[in-house]
Amino acid sequence: MLWYPLDWCYRMGITNIQLITAPSSATAIEAALSQNPHLTSLPAPRVDILAPENLSQNTGTAEILRLPEVQAAITGDFLILPCDLICEVAGESLLEAWMIQEGGLGGATGGTADFQGPKMGLGGERGGRRGGLGVWYQTKGEGSFKGEETDFVATASIQAPVVPPPQDSLRPHISNLVYSIPTDTLNDITEEKKSFPIRHSLIRKHGRIKMLTTYRDAHVYFFPYWILEFVKRNEKLDSISEDVLGWWAKAGWQDGLGDKLGLREVFEGPEDKEGESGSHHSGLLEEDIDLRNLSTTWKSELRNGSKPQKHTNLASRVRDPKLRNLKAPPVKQKLSIPPILAYIHPPETSAPLIRRVDTAVLLLAVSIRLAKLGSIEEVGRLASSPFAHAHKIAFPGGVAQRCTVTKADCLLAENVTVEEKSVIKESVIGVNCHIKSGARLTRCVLMDGAVVGEGCQLNGCILGRRCQIGRKSILKDCEVQEGNVVPEETEAKNEKFMVFEGLDDDEQGGDEGASNVDKSNDMIALDDTID
Repeated sequence: MLWYPLDWCYRMGITNIQLITAPSSATAIEAALSQNPHLTSLPAPRVDILAPENLSQNTGTAEILRLPEVQAAITGDFLILPCDLICEVAGESLLEAWMIQEGGLGGATGGTADFQGPKMGLGGERGGRRGGLGVWYQTKGEGSFKGEETDFVATASIQAPVVPPPQDSLRPHISNLVYSIPTDTLNDITEEKKSFPIRHSLIRKHGRIKMLTTYRDAHVYFFPYWILEFVKRNEKLDSISEDVLGWWAKAGWQDGLGDKLGLREVFEGPEDKEGESGSHHSGLLEEDIDLRNLSTTWKSELRNGSKPQKHTNLASRVRDPKLRNLKAPPVKQKLSIPPILAYIHPPETSAPLIRRVDTAVLLLAVSIRLAKLGSIEEVGRLASSPFAHAHKIAFPGGVAQRCTVTKADCLLAENVTVEEKSVIKESVIGVNCHIKSGARLTRCVLMDGAVVGEGCQLNGCILGRRCQIGRKSILKDCEVQEGNVVPEETEAKNEKFMVFEGLDDDEQGGDEGASNVDKSNDMIALDDTID
């Protein structure tokens, strides 16, 4: 799975890539980057692996951004991706839309403080720009299944530009994010309060709001550099998706929330320094210099030689020398919060694919969808998808003549052997797999080196690497772990065949098809600094 987000970054022109992972996984990932032919075929420069000492598989995504190693590695605006992302949408189109909507003005701070270029007194953050961009996609439609994870998203339209965007631009699908929580959290709120409370300030700020319940956060975030300081100041933020985006979106319409989150200190710093950049940070020029006295057309208020009027004497308490040096407390200007934008991917079936593949069901559905893409041989390189293969059947010599393989919805890798009387439909077969005579495979995914015995019937199954299925077995919607051997004539439905690790034979009780712990595939933040 790691190849897909890495290839997406290289295709959009991002090459400064930090792969953040736990120290326990760093060795395995380093080996894969050095040995896997798909990963070694990626262009230079090579990906840098960052394994912070205090990072574990249970560390929150926002907490990852607070780690000293990560803070030191990011020196400018950056992009965060999960390792399980598959995205056909052109990354440069998303990047262009973000830069048009939220690019900094002039010398707006876009990196570390040691920037030596020209600066402006009014940074992009203070002008309400330099916000972020997230991506959400529809979970219903082809490949959807019951129980898929979703998010509750509320958006408000942004002001239409004077010049309409090009026809192929993604900007018409971008709106302001005003509310974002996981659907499970939404259900807990509605169950506890018997309703969904909405603040009046949200309605006053945005008269028309669109609420979406079938979309999912793709965990693709274009962030400005200041977000690092924001996350660092708010240690209670644990998740980027739920906490950082949720509170950021609320701060855009809830008065006073930005100050509570420390955004004023993030944007303005501890104190404003006048003259640092050749202009005044404290506001307009007229507030500090009396332009009327400098004007040649200034008219005096003295008319007909009249003397200036005497000022009325003030009370003695006002003329008290102790109170002469007192100044009125400064009035804080209203804090302008840069918006967090949401790209809502259109739900049309012809739209490019965006999916997070973090469950076995999604792995099966997305693999079959990729198998239905036209090969480069069929449609040509220019018209093909970035995920299209050169050929649907990489090794035609390994497929017997008296068998059925539907090329329109199947993918067969190199050195795959298919014996006679076999039937393969809507399936993806990995390298060095062996399908023996009379086997029937429908909607299956076989990893490298899997062996299917004679007369087997597999429907909706996922087979791990180098596993073996005994002859005459009938499996439906099953998962077989890497290296497992399923006995002959096994009949099963909705089962997981896994191997115990670290237990003796007596403790296993002789059972080969059992599962100990289903290790979750935690998100690995793919951190890309945008230069």
